[in-house]
Amino acid sequence: MSYRLGNEPTPSNRLWATVVVGLQWLTIVLFALLTLDVLWGVLSRYVLGSQSRWTEEFAIYAIVWVSLLGAALMFRERGHLGVDYFVGKLDPSARRFTAIVAELAVMAFAGFVLIYGGFMLVSETLRSGQVTPAMGWKVGYLYSVVPLSGLFILAFSIEHLVTGRTTASADLIGKEID
Repeated sequence: MSYRLGNEPTPSNRLWATVVVGLQWLTIVLFALLTLDVLWGVLSRYVLGSQSRWTEEFAIYAIVWVSLLGAALMFRERGHLGVDYFVGKLDPSARRFTAIVAELAVMAFAGFVLIYGGFMLVSETLRSGQVTPAMGWKVGYLYSVVPLSGLFILAFSIEHLVTGRTTASADLIGKEID
């Protein structure tokens, strides 16, 4: 978040900014580990002659984590894909209304599918005792990224509504690039 001169951030704004930066760093570290893992998998297979058993499994779960956490971060920055051709044809007040309705739909999806459904997925998988074959990790903990990303998407959606970023982005829709 940027702040204007004389508009100092509150402690809660600083805390939220710290949480967002933490999420960014977690995603960066996971992506770096994914890169190193794939590199090690290739080297161990073609140089050493026998691929490490855990590299493929780790890569699968790392890419899921990076994808879901990265999607939440991109949602916050409005970097996600959107089909806005028809919305761009509407007048500005209708665009704002459409943006708010879309934000509410995202909140419902994040709340029901990602948070509630993800929590059910995690709890059922933990209850079943399922573990990964190569690493022996509990699968439920690996699935915890689903409700975690849902919480972030929901929080970012609330942030959009509170800060008015939905209406600002809606006003940009329909403007032609010269």
